[in-house]
Amino acid sequence: MRIGAHVRALDPIEAAAEVGADVVQIFIGDPQSFKAPEAPEGLAEAVAASEVDVYVHAPYRINVATANNRIRIPSRKLLQQHLHAAAGIGAKGLIVHGGHLAESDDPQVGFDNWRKVFERLECPIPVLIENTAGGGNAMARKFDRIARLWETLDGVDGLAENVGFCLDTCHAHAAGEALIDAVSRVKAITGRIDLVHCNDSRDAFDSGADRHANLRKGQIDPELILAVCREAGAPVVVETPGEGQAEDIAWLRESL
Repeated sequence: MRIGAHVRALDPIEAAAEVGADVVQIFIGDPQSFKAPEAPEGLAEAVAASEVDVYVHAPYRINVATANNRIRIPSRKLLQQHLHAAAGIGAKGLIVHGGHLAESDDPQVGFDNWRKVFERLECPIPVLIENTAGGGNAMARKFDRIARLWETLDGVDGLAENVGFCLDTCHAHAAGEALIDAVSRVKAITGRIDLVHCNDSRDAFDSGADRHANLRKGQIDPELILAVCREAGAPVVVETPGEGQAEDIAWLRESL
């Protein structure tokens, strides 16, 4: 099992060595803006020369589900830009949140907007849709919504090669989805889990709060976190506070 962390983009291979990671996740742009991605100079060469696997997380601002054209259209553009940039540095996949609609919108609008994205998107690497923690009209907070999303995407050309899933333990906990059988329920929907975001939660079950904690420092039973990692059969990335990442990774290696 490959285990690692979300680290700085400037020198992720060096950062991986610092925390004992053999897989890393990075941003290659401002996660809070619609600015085009900018990979650090020499990053592609460093990744190619390393045995560390790299994933890229798309900006949080991307929301291709929304009915608001002023957000959806630049979101689609930015998603495509990040796919090409991530592929250019040798990344294994691009993680993106499921997005959301206004409270009064029909959820099917969001699912259909996702389908339209994949009907037009060039996918040199897979897009890994991630479950989210909060939002009353979110596309990927509750597992029943994820099921509707996958049903809507069914039949899109290249779906199996281009669309995957990233399961976040903190987000599932915050969304009120029990971790004890989360992996089996997700795989029954998507057929796959490509990456695990292994995070503890600072907040209570079903709180809707996306606040990560270091492993064994939050409110999720550590045995449930370990069970998710074992059953998913996918690379594991901790997105926990940086000062505890090396300890988190060491504990996972020892316990799994």
